[in-house]
Amino acid sequence: MTAKDTLEKIKKEFTEMIAGCGDLRSLEDIKVKYLGRKSELTTVLRSISGFSSIQKKEIGQYANLLKNQFAEKIKNLQENLGASRAKSEAKKIDVTMPGIAARKGTIHPITRVMNRINEIFISLGFGIAEGPEIESEFYNFEALNIPLDHPSRDAFDTFYIEGKQLLRSHTSNVQIRIMQNALPPFQVIMPGRVYRPDAVDATHSFMFHQVEGLMVDKDIKFSHLKGVLSCFCRSMFGESILMRMRPHFFPFTEPSAEVDISCIICKGKGCRVCSGNGWLEILGAGMVNPKVFKAVGYAPKKYTGFAFGMGVERIAMLLYGIEDIRLFYENDIRFLSQFV
Repeated sequence: MTAKDTLEKIKKEFTEMIAGCGDLRSLEDIKVKYLGRKSELTTVLRSISGFSSIQKKEIGQYANLLKNQFAEKIKNLQENLGASRAKSEAKKIDVTMPGIAARKGTIHPITRVMNRINEIFISLGFGIAEGPEIESEFYNFEALNIPLDHPSRDAFDTFYIEGKQLLRSHTSNVQIRIMQNALPPFQVIMPGRVYRPDAVDATHSFMFHQVEGLMVDKDIKFSHLKGVLSCFCRSMFGESILMRMRPHFFPFTEPSAEVDISCIICKGKGCRVCSGNGWLEILGAGMVNPKVFKAVGYAPKKYTGFAFGMGVERIAMLLYGIEDIRLFYENDIRFLSQFV
C-alpha cells in the first residue's frame, strides 16, 4: 500500500468516525487517534524523508491538508457539542432544589385598621351596615339637622353631582336610612368611603374612610357612650391608654364631644406628634339630637341614643406612626410591603 493509499484510508476512517461522534469524550478520542503524536497521519509525515523529491512534495502537501481539515472539523464539532451540552444542562430541573416562593399580597393598612375597628364593635354587640356613596341632600344634610345655610352645604365644601345629588361627606347618611327602616333597640356601625373637596396635603385627602356608630333605645345615657368608647380605645390602643371627652358642637348630636386619647408616642408627656400637650384627638361623638329623631319619625321623648364617628386614616396614622396620609393611596410597594 502506497503512502497516498494510506492517507486516503485515514481520511475515510476519520470521516466515518467524526460523522458518528455524539459527545465530547468520543471527540477527544478521535482527536488523539488522528492528530496525536502516535497517529497514522503523523507516522506518514515522519516517513516522508525516505521518499523522492517529487513524492515528498505531493505526499507532504496532501498530508498537511488532511491534518488541517481534521483539526478544523474537530474544532467545529467541539463547539457545537459544547453549546448543545450547555443548553441541555440549562433545561435540566433539579427537583431537590428549593422552589422560588411566590410573592404574597398583604392587606392594605386602611383595610387592616378598618377590620380591627369592626371586630372591636362586633364584640360589643354592634352590627354592620352600609349605604350608598351617592346620596341626596335629605340623607346627607337635612335629616341630620344641617340647614341650608350651613357652610358644609356650600358647593366648595361638598362634591355635588347634579341637582341635589352629591357624594356623601360622611357615613351618617346610613344612620338615617337605618332609623327610617327599623325601630329601636339597635346598635350598629357604618364603615365606608366619604368625599370632601379638601386640598390634598399631608393630613387631608378628597377621599377617605370613616366608621360611624349609632345606638338607640329607651333611656340611653351619655354614660353608655363613654363606656363604649372607653372600651374601644383600650382595645384599639392598649389597656394603659387614657381617654377624655371635651365639649364640642355637631348639628346632629346634643350634647356633643371631641374624644381624645393620651399620646401613644410619648405616653402623655408631650411630643411633636401630640403638639406637646400629651393628647391626640381621634373622634367626635354625642347624644343624638332630638331633631334627628323627628326627621325619621321617632318620638324624641320615647327614645334616646348616641352616635360617634372616626376617620380610619387618622387611626392608622397614629397606630403606625405615619405622618403623610398620601402614602396610603400612592400604591408604593416599598410602603405597602411593611404591613405584613
